Amino acid sequence: MQRQAILRTLGWVAIALSAAFATAAQAAATVQSMRGDVRAGTTQLTPNARVISGTQITTGAGAQAVLKFDDGQTVVLNENTAFRITDFRYKQEEPRGDRAVFDLLRGALRVVSGAVASRSQASFQLRVPQATIGIRGTDFMVSIVNPAIVSVGTGSVGVSNAGGTTVFGAGSFGSVASSSALPVAIPASAVPSAASAAFSSMSAVPGVVAGGMAPGAGVSAAASSMSVPAAVLLGTAVAVGVAAAANGDNATTTHHPATP
Repeated sequence: MQRQAILRTLGWVAIALSAAFATAAQAAATVQSMRGDVRAGTTQLTPNARVISGTQITTGAGAQAVLKFDDGQTVVLNENTAFRITDFRYKQEEPRGDRAVFDLLRGALRVVSGAVASRSQASFQLRVPQATIGIRGTDFMVSIVNPAIVSVGTGSVGVSNAGGTTVFGAGSFGSVASSSALPVAIPASAVPSAASAAFSSMSAVPGVVAGGMAPGAGVSAAASSMSVPAAVLLGTAVAVGVAAAANGDNATTTHHPATP
């Protein structure tokens, strides 16, 4: 009887360890730092918690979270945000399997891209109601304030929807009125005050810089709301636009309608 009890105990330990290893293998990101009410589904998150592909993360009023992905990408989630890690896959030795697909359902975020976007631009998609955003080595922010506003810090982003594709270069701002309206460049003076405040707040998060997050950095005490919009990525059009932006254009537009 005693031997059977020991065997049963060892069996449960093996199952627990197997589950733990499976979760670790699937993990996509670590909660680098946070404050306030930050949840994965209904589970309250804590600093250093691991989150896996498929997880929806929400932040409450006054909350903020910084996620560090396994490829080095950093995502800052502002208050009242809902963000889904739809499909994230990364193995350093298997670049062909890279995948980084995210959905911003509401709220605001900032993205500093990592190895996935660097190794394959087409592997990254940030989808929001108005468009899909593709990137190349980029630090950018988006705020959904009807319309959706995009701010590019470094690199460039291609914003695509049924209206076409526009590539925004470093230092530029873009506006997307709807999923059928062509994304257009706007001057800084035309950025809505709510979006401007959000961009300022996200830029102030200490330690989050183009190229990654500084060791030991925390979340800024300042808070505001930002967000992102997106819907259908046009790989070829975005690639062409990004190349043009790299050659010096701050905004490059493909006016013809996007095809499915």
